[in-house]
Amino acid sequence: MSALEATDPDIFHIIQSERRRQREDLELIASENYTSAAVMEATGSVLTNKYAEGLPGKRYYGGCEEVDKIEELARSRAIQLFQVDGCEIGANVQPHSGAQANGAIYLATLKPGDVLLGLDLSNGGHLTHGSSANSSGKIYHAVHYRVDASGRIDMDQVREVALRERPKLIMTGASAYPRFWDFAAFRSVADEVGAILVADIAHVAGLVATGHHPNPFPHADYVSTTTHKTLRGPRGGLVLAKADRMKGLNSAVFPGLQGGPLLHVIAGKAVAFGEALRPSFKDYSAKVLENAQVMAETLMEQGFALVSGGTDNHLMLLDFSERPYSGKDAEEALGKAGITVNKNTVPNEKRSPFITSGVRIGSPAMTTRGMGKAEARQIALWITEALEGWQKPEVLASVRQRVQALTAGFPVPGL
Repeated sequence: MSALEATDPDIFHIIQSERRRQREDLELIASENYTSAAVMEATGSVLTNKYAEGLPGKRYYGGCEEVDKIEELARSRAIQLFQVDGCEIGANVQPHSGAQANGAIYLATLKPGDVLLGLDLSNGGHLTHGSSANSSGKIYHAVHYRVDASGRIDMDQVREVALRERPKLIMTGASAYPRFWDFAAFRSVADEVGAILVADIAHVAGLVATGHHPNPFPHADYVSTTTHKTLRGPRGGLVLAKADRMKGLNSAVFPGLQGGPLLHVIAGKAVAFGEALRPSFKDYSAKVLENAQVMAETLMEQGFALVSGGTDNHLMLLDFSERPYSGKDAEEALGKAGITVNKNTVPNEKRSPFITSGVRIGSPAMTTRGMGKAEARQIALWITEALEGWQKPEVLASVRQRVQALTAGFPVPGL
């Protein structure tokens, strides 16, 4: 980064500090991961100089012959990752984020005021699934289903809400739900009320691609996802749909929602999709699940309450409703101990979204560093120690020292 250091030393030194933080601290935010050096190289390439509005072969700019090849590779690899037998699908790799991927689906299928049914935000849902703070809750008439007392989705309740509200679109997926999704059951409800079914698999896309989580196809009409998280690509979005819905979807992405696509990011997506098609990525996904399960089991052994009593995927949600500290307190204490997590609301939340009663923990990034079940158990014990001593600086400093000794032995790929 010598050019950056010479041109803008302020930015250079901040990036170097962030690089050091990523190396030394333990990343347990469930929505974060580390890309390969190849993904970062593609994303930081000369492709950032190129405009290419439109689709391959149908651009509004000249000079797109090479970038067309890149986008075609990204699309074909995405389809290969997620297609199931007997269900022809297409892919649009241009959305800049998962939020814009969802926005494109809404634009292609809904009119202002149409009823949108999704998982309630405080029960693990996502802002773009109809939160009143988001455009999806302002433009459309959003209604919600919730988790039951066990922390799981009750399909009888989903059906009850759907029959009462008659949604035009049902959204599945979440930002903090630790269990499998029953897409076939949602398809049955959608058919009963005549609704479009969408699966937002942003968190579990990598697990879906490797067969470690149920595939939403052929049940879903549309599938949206981010390309980072468990998929381990650059930050960005992706939309897949049944083939007969692709024309409307493509028009919703451009010109409906976005202008020029980010070809440098699409190149990074193509590289990540290619990596995810390798047998080693399937092994990685299996280890993500193993580490999450070991961590969850250890935390429960230590007396912590986990929403739904465990996990089926890469994340878990700790519930501090009966403890003296909040999610914000826990996030700050663990950060001082060198363990990065995010505060998160829990079902039946009694605190504000800025304070919360829980934290969300995930295993993708630690697994990318090569950590396994032994490390997962040790990390859970360190979390316990840090939270028991959350007001004691000497305890947090001691945990931090041991965390950094561990991370020194597991380099971040690409750094």
